[in-house]
Amino acid sequence: MSLHAQLSPEAEARLHAQRRNSTISAVIVSFLVLVLLGLILAFVLLDPFFKETPVIVSYSSTISDDDKIENKKMNTSIERKPSAPSSSMAKVIAANTSSPTAVPVPDIDVPEPSTDFGDGDDFGDGWGSGGDGGGGGGFGNIPASMSKRCSPEDRMSRLLESGGTEQCEVAVVKGLDWLQKTQNPDGSWGKSKKAAMTGLAVLAYLGHCETPLSEKYGETVLKGITYIVNVGVKKKGRLVDGNEPNPMPYEHAIATYALGESTTFCKQLGLNIPKLEEITQQAGQYIIDNQHTKSGGWDYGYAEDGKRGGDLSVTAWQIQALKACKHTGLDFRNMSGSIKNALQYVEECQNRDGGFDYLPGRKSHSPDGYSTLTGAGMLSFQMWEKENHAAVRQGAKYADKNAKFKYNEADCDLYGHYYLAQAMIARGGPEWKKYNDMIRDELLKNQGADGSWKKPGGGTKVNAVAAQFVNDAHYRNCLCILMLETYYRFLPGTGSH
Repeated sequence: MSLHAQLSPEAEARLHAQRRNSTISAVIVSFLVLVLLGLILAFVLLDPFFKETPVIVSYSSTISDDDKIENKKMNTSIERKPSAPSSSMAKVIAANTSSPTAVPVPDIDVPEPSTDFGDGDDFGDGWGSGGDGGGGGGFGNIPASMSKRCSPEDRMSRLLESGGTEQCEVAVVKGLDWLQKTQNPDGSWGKSKKAAMTGLAVLAYLGHCETPLSEKYGETVLKGITYIVNVGVKKKGRLVDGNEPNPMPYEHAIATYALGESTTFCKQLGLNIPKLEEITQQAGQYIIDNQHTKSGGWDYGYAEDGKRGGDLSVTAWQIQALKACKHTGLDFRNMSGSIKNALQYVEECQNRDGGFDYLPGRKSHSPDGYSTLTGAGMLSFQMWEKENHAAVRQGAKYADKNAKFKYNEADCDLYGHYYLAQAMIARGGPEWKKYNDMIRDELLKNQGADGSWKKPGGGTKVNAVAAQFVNDAHYRNCLCILMLETYYRFLPGTGSH
């Protein structure tokens, strides 16, 4: 016989009620979960349809009513390389500008970049491999130099190893502070030739790895880049403020140089500045398409068939700009052919004594007998993997023997030494050491407390071409900053000569 527990009718009724309530609760919870999932899915799928596509550029110009401006969609999903775990968040602030052609910049949160930009191939080809001894210096590691100069520790280490001092870094920062204080409200610098002057300032900031994401100078750099892009949008890729033929190729090339470096940095940082790549491509292609057809140089007004055939001063800026453009990875037609012809022209500008002059076959623009464009000629070859070319070796010997620099005397040609400082550190060895000893302290002791450099020459007539330009405080300050950044912008050569 077995015993079975019997439930009373009241208990059985309560049990059924509990089961019914549990079932109802489970159904309700399941329904709520489905609703929640549906809302999340709808938010993800419908979000792009509710975002308004911003108009990238609007401006009034001489374009006919039939010409239509294409509305570009902002890139709302920016892919970036992971930053260091300790990196902080930096805010990209849209440039506040009253320009009628303002390019809107997205207001986004992005991580502060780490000092690792990836391998060297990210930045394109190198700039050579050092001095005659094959020591692996020169411009051989431009990718590494662009990335590593972003690390304060590495930058200081390389500065000291290259013959600089801690005061050099202090001077550069003071100079950048001065530039920040003197920027115009529209993002430009200077009172005239603003595209060129803004380009020089942007290059000075990028030389210290100050990008649109920099905490201290980010907005300053962003506004400068945006100003140049706006000029290019208005003028369909031509980066000039005026219509004067003589300054035009200088202004366009300097601004293109700045946009080229800006594009390279921004691509690596995953930062999308509207129209930047488009205007950089147009500006670089304009240089290639307007090269002198016979000489291979570049002339005033970008004349392609003038009798003058160009000059080395104009040509050297085009060569620098095209190198920066090549590093962007953008497509440029006939780039290699253009550079081949350009370097042939540069070689024709070299005299038998090794110095480089203004025009081929003419000892011209040589104040006090010194060929002021020797550094420009050397650098033109070094930038394009020809650092061991005979023209470079001869130029270095000429400069080693003849170059002079005294800030408060007649021999204070900042323009000539802007080039020569880069060319000589690329040579490295005893030639660089001697040259560095000549210029470094002269630059340091002539900077004012406000970060600006005083007018050079000490009241004497300066032994320089177009010496009147040193009267422009912005121009001379940018040149001095760029000279002092040479220690870490490029790696010095280490080969024996």
